[in-house]
Amino acid sequence: MADHEALGLLTGDAAGEVLGAAVEAAGGQLLAWRSTEVAHGTRTATVAYRTSIAWTDGVAEEVLGATTGGRLPDGVTVVGSDDTQVGVWRAAQDPVLKGLRVALDPVGVARIFSRCGLGDQPVSVKLRAYRPLRRAVVEAVGPLGRLFLKVVPTDQGQALHERHRLLTGAGVPAPRSLGWTDDGLVVLEALGGRTLRSALRSGSVGTDPLELTRMLDRLPAELLEAPRRTSWLDRTAYYARSVGDVVPDLAGWSTGLASAIVAEGIIGPTVPVHGDFYEAQVHVDRTGAIVGLLDVDTAGPGDRLDDLACLVGHLSVLTQVLPPHSDAIDGLAEHCLSTFDRQVDPAQLRLRIASVVLSLATGPHRVQDAGWQQATRERVALAERWYDAAHRVHRSTTLLLEERNHHVSNA
Repeated sequence: MADHEALGLLTGDAAGEVLGAAVEAAGGQLLAWRSTEVAHGTRTATVAYRTSIAWTDGVAEEVLGATTGGRLPDGVTVVGSDDTQVGVWRAAQDPVLKGLRVALDPVGVARIFSRCGLGDQPVSVKLRAYRPLRRAVVEAVGPLGRLFLKVVPTDQGQALHERHRLLTGAGVPAPRSLGWTDDGLVVLEALGGRTLRSALRSGSVGTDPLELTRMLDRLPAELLEAPRRTSWLDRTAYYARSVGDVVPDLAGWSTGLASAIVAEGIIGPTVPVHGDFYEAQVHVDRTGAIVGLLDVDTAGPGDRLDDLACLVGHLSVLTQVLPPHSDAIDGLAEHCLSTFDRQVDPAQLRLRIASVVLSLATGPHRVQDAGWQQATRERVALAERWYDAAHRVHRSTTLLLEERNHHVSNA
């Protein structure tokens, strides 16, 4: 099955028939559905859906997952012929994320609250993020507090718990881990404040970019023992191909741009990095001071340029997503860029930002936004503007150095 065939099967009209057959096999009737999370690889696709289903005891809103194009996981409902089979499941029965069975069960989560000293009263749970077969986050709220339950594949739970303990012990304001289970569920304390993205929606923020880099400086050296993070630069060609997979008309443009970025990019020294450092991962208080850092499971050895470029790249895309808040977002992005330019090579920073923006180009398709084709095109254009900016800043730097050398030689 070709990449576009797998995607089309799980995101087009045929997806409704597939989901309907799976729901009917379980004794229900599919009333409505929409895809909310799309991931694809070589000849495979995996999608999450929000659905409305009529069961014998009433109508319920449910999150389903489906995958096709590869070996189907055990324990899923199989729909289709031998040539084209799709595996479908409820989120709580994700065949890889075993911990979701407890995380989405209020009774089971209430027992976790009790063991954490948060009382024996009922709790409510809400699925906040779900990438089928990869990871999930559940928010749990009780009368005495709030916890976040992160669910990863079973063999990753202990390592994630230890990663949180390592970082909090080093003074990094990551959520404190209260424990983990053998089925990949990690119990995390809630952070204070709000995300930097949320703060930007309220107007300009007082977050100091130097504080952002100082927080990165606190990432412990022990992270260097983990597998090295692949640079955005190394993944540029892959993301360009992904653009062509979802919008074939953009294939030549995106792959040509990626080739130019890679040809001119340089990987820097290996240091501890966050690995996915952007405004939704940073928590700030009312003054804009940093109080938290999320998703540290990506932390490890890498190139500092990747973290800095990731933040600025996400901010530049966020301006397209939230145009009413562009002044605040652009203000922070410009402040970050001018600060980071004094820490790393400005031209290489802009090239890396171009890589990050290209990696985000398929984001509108991944979450199935309305008008995602045009949004994808606009993000490729934005990546190209960052590539052009790298050339402009390089020329400016070269002219400045030549002028300085001229003055020195004539002194």
